[in-house]
Amino acid sequence: MTATETRTGIYEGMFLVTQTAAAAFGDVLEHINHLFERADATVVAMKKWDERRLAFEMDKQKRGVYILAYFTCPTDMVAHLERDAVISDKIMRLMVTTADHLTDEEIAANDDRKGLETEAKFKAEQGEVEESKKAATVRLGAPVQAQAPEAKPEEAAPEAEAKTDAAPEGDAEAPAAE
Repeated sequence: MTATETRTGIYEGMFLVTQTAAAAFGDVLEHINHLFERADATVVAMKKWDERRLAFEMDKQKRGVYILAYFTCPTDMVAHLERDAVISDKIMRLMVTTADHLTDEEIAANDDRKGLETEAKFKAEQGEVEESKKAATVRLGAPVQAQAPEAKPEEAAPEAEAKTDAAPEGDAEAPAAE
């Protein structure tokens, strides 16, 4: 092996993502792909493995989403990938193991990147619908007290009457002279 050649291996990575981060699922997938790019890794297969309650609370989180990924990566960059995952605020844990024992067919059977994209789009649309519902309830659900300032024209009415009383001053003097 020469100095320019690097050893690459095939790895299995299990990402544990916070449930709050998983609400923006597309952002999480983009973040994971960015971590792979930084480690010069190529994703072979990725899927959402499970969403479940954790055995114990981690980082004040009781639930998490597991994402399973198979990737090829230079062996010296695996440590960089793990370090980036530790620094990340979206990823609670990452476990990387070698996947030399699996065949290409077994790895390909775990590829559900299209399903991940579909779920990300669905969650994004669902989030937009919820945001529009919140915005609609804010506009439509105004409290009764907020309408009270509109009833203040009654206070303005005496001023208007004073102006109307002031206008016929000449007429008011004429009956007084009689």
